[in-house]
Amino acid sequence: MLNVAILDDFQDVARSMGPWDRLIAAGEDLRLSAFNDHLEGVPVLAAALQDADVVVAMRERTALGAELFARLPKLALVVTTGHANVAIDVEAASAHGVLVCGTAAAPGQAASPKSSSTAELTWALVLALMRNVPHEDRALRAGRWQTTIGTELNGLKLGVVGLGRLGTQVARFGQAFDMEVLAWSQNLSPDAASAVGVRAVSKHELLSSSDVVTVHLVLSERTRGLIGADDLALMKSSAILVNTSRGPIVDQDALVDALNHGQLGGAGLDVFDQEPLAADHPLATAPRTVLTPHIGFVTRQTYEVWYEQVVEDILAWRAGRPIRVIETP
Repeated sequence: MLNVAILDDFQDVARSMGPWDRLIAAGEDLRLSAFNDHLEGVPVLAAALQDADVVVAMRERTALGAELFARLPKLALVVTTGHANVAIDVEAASAHGVLVCGTAAAPGQAASPKSSSTAELTWALVLALMRNVPHEDRALRAGRWQTTIGTELNGLKLGVVGLGRLGTQVARFGQAFDMEVLAWSQNLSPDAASAVGVRAVSKHELLSSSDVVTVHLVLSERTRGLIGADDLALMKSSAILVNTSRGPIVDQDALVDALNHGQLGGAGLDVFDQEPLAADHPLATAPRTVLTPHIGFVTRQTYEVWYEQVVEDILAWRAGRPIRVIETP
């Protein structure tokens, strides 16, 4: 019996999107368990995964560390969607005889190098804020007509923090709206920016002059808290901030304070310090916000690629030739 447990299958789609029948065709007596709710805490996880030979993790939704591995003697393989997962202690896994494998995407990327799923969601948040879409939707359903005045993007300044693959996609969408695009990151060169029609500026200039600021950096010790209270104070009171990267890059408490005091025109957030976001979190009631539950990568195309590669990883491991192994840092 091969027991495979899938964590954080919030949409209850893992069974239908993954080619699990390939495991059965390979002779496996498969028992597949999918958890649709987030399992919080080592005791809860240990109880749920006690019989698992394989655990499938969806990005960084659940932390898998030494204490948990010590309580799961049957566990032999963890497969995470994505090429890396900071929520998995790979060194501790190795110490407990657990192999960790991933899928083909690089850190911060979707399943395919050509995927624009997160960039598309970025612009969904931008447009929702600039044209007051959630507010007008609620007003219309309540019998009110045209209660706000929107803002056109044409001619405004877009500030892209991090001009990697995703940042470049977002910049190109901004250019399609005839926006002037500025960019900044610690190592961005003027030549790299101009190669995609973007002007490299200082962090101060980007924050103080942009009408839309959007974050596209990988979370690291260098980027954690990169945009704090002083940075938000530089922004125009009419400007909006969008973060579809990682929550801790923006100081969440400072952002709530800025929104509550009218220092920002709004914020579109797909990522948070703690996920899932608690229903009573201050962001849930902060004004001028559009919030989505970390769905930048959640598309049918991405899931189909990821789950196919998860099955490939399990088959390769069972054959004694593991692929996409995530090494100890």
